[in-house]
Amino acid sequence: MDIKIDDLTGSKVIALIGEHLQSMSAQSPAESMHALNLDGLKKPEITFWSAWEQDELMGCGALKELDDQHGEIKSMRTSTLHLRKGVAKQLLLHIIDEAKRRGYQRLSLETGSMASFDPAIKLYASLGFEYCEPFADYKEDPNSVFMTKGL
Repeated sequence: MDIKIDDLTGSKVIALIGEHLQSMSAQSPAESMHALNLDGLKKPEITFWSAWEQDELMGCGALKELDDQHGEIKSMRTSTLHLRKGVAKQLLLHIIDEAKRRGYQRLSLETGSMASFDPAIKLYASLGFEYCEPFADYKEDPNSVFMTKGL
């Protein structure tokens, strides 16, 4: 798998982000949905990666710099054609390594609290993320789970 920084202009990436947004809006009330659209992912404090096998998009993920010590994982998504192949784990490990390289002391995330998010929560926990209080601009929300990992 080739994981590379992506400029979010390719049709396959645009389609995957669209699928991600549609899925998140179907699972979460509007006030609890924190997924970023293409414009949001293009902000300078965000680095976006796509994962490829030849010319086939397998997944994506992003890292948002909250400050020089703290990063946030955003837009983790595996293509439906590549679920349960370890794509998300490889992307997550890549993002963790990049956060360490940048000198972050902490890496955090927000995800949904519904049962459909259980596989993601289990993946995060398996890599050392622990439940935490809301961070950055997030508020306590029964539809959200907050996790963090010291680096």
